[in-house]
Order: sequence, then C-alpha cells, then structure tokens
Amino acid sequence: MNNKWIPSTTKQCKAPLYDALSRYASSTQKSFHVPGHKNGMIYTDVLKQMTGADLFHSVLQWDVTEISGTDDLHHPEGVIQEAQQLAAQCFGAEESHFLIGGSTVGNLALILTVCSHPGDIIIVQRNVHKSVLNGLMMAGAKAVFLTPEIDQTSGLAVIPSIENIEAALTQYPTARAVFLSSPNYYGMGKDLSDIATTCHRYEIPLLVDEAHGAHYGHHQRFPISALNAGADGVVQSTHKMLSSMTMSAMLHVQGDLLTRSLLKQRLTMIQSSSPSYPLMASLDLSRYILDCYGEQVFATGLQARDTFIDELAHHQRFGYLSCSEEYYTQDPFKVVIYDRDGYLSGEVLQERLEYYGCVPEMSDDRYVVLVFSMGSTLDDSYCLLEALAKIAQEPLQSIVIGDTNDIDQDTISTLLELTDCSEVTNDNDAEQREQKVYLDPNLSTISEPILFTMTPIDEDKIEVIALEQAEGRICAEMVIPYPPGIPILYAGETIHPSVYARLLTLRTHGHKIQGTADATLNTLRVYQ
Repeated sequence: MNNKWIPSTTKQCKAPLYDALSRYASSTQKSFHVPGHKNGMIYTDVLKQMTGADLFHSVLQWDVTEISGTDDLHHPEGVIQEAQQLAAQCFGAEESHFLIGGSTVGNLALILTVCSHPGDIIIVQRNVHKSVLNGLMMAGAKAVFLTPEIDQTSGLAVIPSIENIEAALTQYPTARAVFLSSPNYYGMGKDLSDIATTCHRYEIPLLVDEAHGAHYGHHQRFPISALNAGADGVVQSTHKMLSSMTMSAMLHVQGDLLTRSLLKQRLTMIQSSSPSYPLMASLDLSRYILDCYGEQVFATGLQARDTFIDELAHHQRFGYLSCSEEYYTQDPFKVVIYDRDGYLSGEVLQERLEYYGCVPEMSDDRYVVLVFSMGSTLDDSYCLLEALAKIAQEPLQSIVIGDTNDIDQDTISTLLELTDCSEVTNDNDAEQREQKVYLDPNLSTISEPILFTMTPIDEDKIEVIALEQAEGRICAEMVIPYPPGIPILYAGETIHPSVYARLLTLRTHGHKIQGTADATLNTLRVYQ
C-alpha cells in the first residue's frame, strides 16, 4: 500500500469479511470441509515442482466455504452482512449486494425482478450488453428498444434522449421499468437525474448498467453516479475501474419501486450456492480502500492520465476523442485514441501497442480504448507515449504485415487496402461515419414491443445465406461484436442498411464476433 496515503479515522475504515478470512488462513485449524484442495495443501508440492514457487497456495488459503465465522452470501447475518452494509454506505445505496458472477448477474436479477410475468414490457436502450438480452429471454419479457443518441463531437452512441424515453413511457404505460447502460465502453455517459425523475413520475424504476462507472462519485473529477442521480437499481463491475478481482461486482438498490424480497430471491436463483470467498473479500477490500483513503487513492492514476493527455496533445500522428461535455459526461480514466492520418485501424493500432508492451482495453475499426485507474503510474504513461512514438516512425507496410520479405507485392497491396482508414481524416468525417453505423433514418427511435423467449428457434424456418445477401432479411441469431459485447442484431430483427454496412465493416476488419454460427461473418442465419 502507498505509505503516502493518510487513512481515515472513521468507523468505516474496516474490512470485516477480509479480516475474518485472514484470521482463518493464519489459523492452525484442520479442514474437514469443502473445498477439496484443503486450504491449498494439495497443490503445495506440485506447484513448487512446476515453477519453483507456490504462489497459488496463498490464494487458496482464502478459498473457503460457509463455515463458522465466514457467513453465507445467500442469508448473510455476520461478516458478509456487515461488509455489504458498509458498501451501501460507501456507494450511497440503501442496500448493496455482492455479486460473484460479474455485472451479468446483477443485470439478470434486475430484469427478472421487474419483469415477473411473461409478456411484461420493459423499455430498454438499444445498445445494451448481451446479458440484458439474456435477461429478457429468461423473463419472457417484451422489450421496447430505444435508439441511442449520437455524440456530435465523437460520433459514438451514448444513451437515448429523455424525450424518447418519455415518449415511450407515454406510448407504453404498462412498462415495468426503464433499463439504460451508462457510461459506455468509451467512457461517455450522461447525468441521469432528469431521466430518473421522469421514470419516478410514471412510478416505475430506473435500472442502470453502470458496469464501467463504479468509481463515479468518489472523486470531484468523476461524473455523478447513477445512484446519486436517483436510479433505483444500479449494477457496477467493481473489478473494472476499482480494485476488486475479475468477476466480482455489486448491485446497489434504493427507493421503494423495486420489490427487494423478490430481488434477493432472484439473486439466490442465479448466483452459485458456493460463492467465491476470495472474490467477496476483494469486494470488501475495494470498498475499504475508498472509505479509508478517499479521493487520494485516485491521485496517481489521474496524474498518469493527465500527463499522457498533455503529451499526446502535441503529437502529430495520434489524437484522442472528447465528447460534447455540455450534453454528455466523460470518464477521465477512459482515453480513446486514433490515427489522425487515418491509415491505421483501431485493431492494427492495438496490435502495434501490444508489440511494444502496452495492452489496451479494446479496439474497433477506428479507435483504441485505453483504461487508466487508481493503479496507473507515470511510468505507464511514458511507456505508452514511447510506444506511440515508435509506431509513428514505422513504415506503413511493416506496421500492417510485419516482415514482408517473403510476401508478394499483390498481397501487400491487398493488406494495405484492408487496413486503410484514410477516408476518415477528421472529426467531422468520423462523426458522419459513426452516424451511418449506428443510426438508420428509416428506423423508428422507439421500437414495437419485441417478445423474447427461451424457446429455441425452429431450425426448419432458418436458412444460411452469404452476408452479401443479408440486407433486408430477418436475422435468426444474435450478432455480438466483442468487445464491447453489445448486440447489434438479435433474432427477429430486420437487417436494415446501416446495420448491414456495420456487418461488412466488422467482417473486413476481422473483429471478434460472438453469438453467430459463423464467427467470420461470411454467412448469416436468417428466417426463410
């Protein structure tokens, strides 16, 4: 821990679950309970033979089960209950729940709570994470999809406008909730206060997938959190932007518009009955750090980010995006960079950064997303700047395909053509391109209710066609670029021109695709 940090003296400066596990791990008690590795002892000799060390053993000492003193996540009465209560105080909720299946579990639980009867209508932002669609399927719900707004500066999709949300609530007065996702993968979001007020006027809850915003509200430079804006149920991936372990998350609740007893029952259904104690302890510690050290834990990371931005501003080759701050919020820890000259796609730029030892969060056909956090350092920023300087000096051919000695010129030309993004040379062009990608002027901003079910699609009604023949057809599978994991098509949706163009772009750049039978997107399953 950074010795320069000054701890708080408040009563919240404790980690009850972590402390309980620490006491157990340091005790001499003999295990006559699961798990079978017996506090890691089964691996001690094996791993030392493999690596000369036994780093895994220290983790497994904490991998316990529901025994005396460790409490029970599904019926907390001791240290887990206290840890969750401390989390609620820290994040501004009335109740907080530890999730050991990521934000996916929280999204599923919220939808299964508000859509408690088959056919219930819920208003959903169109560009949500795939877990939301899975929740709709499990609930047998009808989704009214809202087209997101486009940020005019960056050209990227954010959230639906309040006007469209209110129009949807007026058009579908039986809707059980509004479900939004903010901020997006690129760090752009919005103050949700007015939207929360609108939802409450219609007496329904606002549910928010705030997976990328667990740090919001904990520093004056961060945007307002969804909870502070008045949202009723908020899911946060505490592992993404704070300090807990991967797969750990939290679900925060406030107000009386969610049936909390039903929500707890849904969580019990979809979370493991043998939850991971290391994951839960990391959630406890992540909250503990915020309570004990406050804003100072973010100082080094923000300094690293600011140094990178200041230096990048003078760079001739690479730039970074900024959103229209009068309309949207921007997470300072998310830095989105791109090739000003337009020659390198986001995927190729990511590959070159990784070659020089800097691994980004994600990329698309144009942009690379860099994530800073409380753990980032100035050294990280300098390494990143050095990598970009080296990339800028590389010949384009070697950037695209590396060693070209054994490759003929026709192949080189083809690869250069596929990689060239030079048609996007300034922010205005980027804006027009992203609007073409995400918005179709012929599409309504408010969809009709679309039924989701768990019933498998009848294979006799499906055919496989070449992607070039897909425009105007009805899709019979989900198409999910990953990252960021946001479906651009689902079964039953018409493949409109803008979506068809997006599919072609994804295939050209070899983007990773989930949900489709053909991950290469050369073919697509459609209804006959």
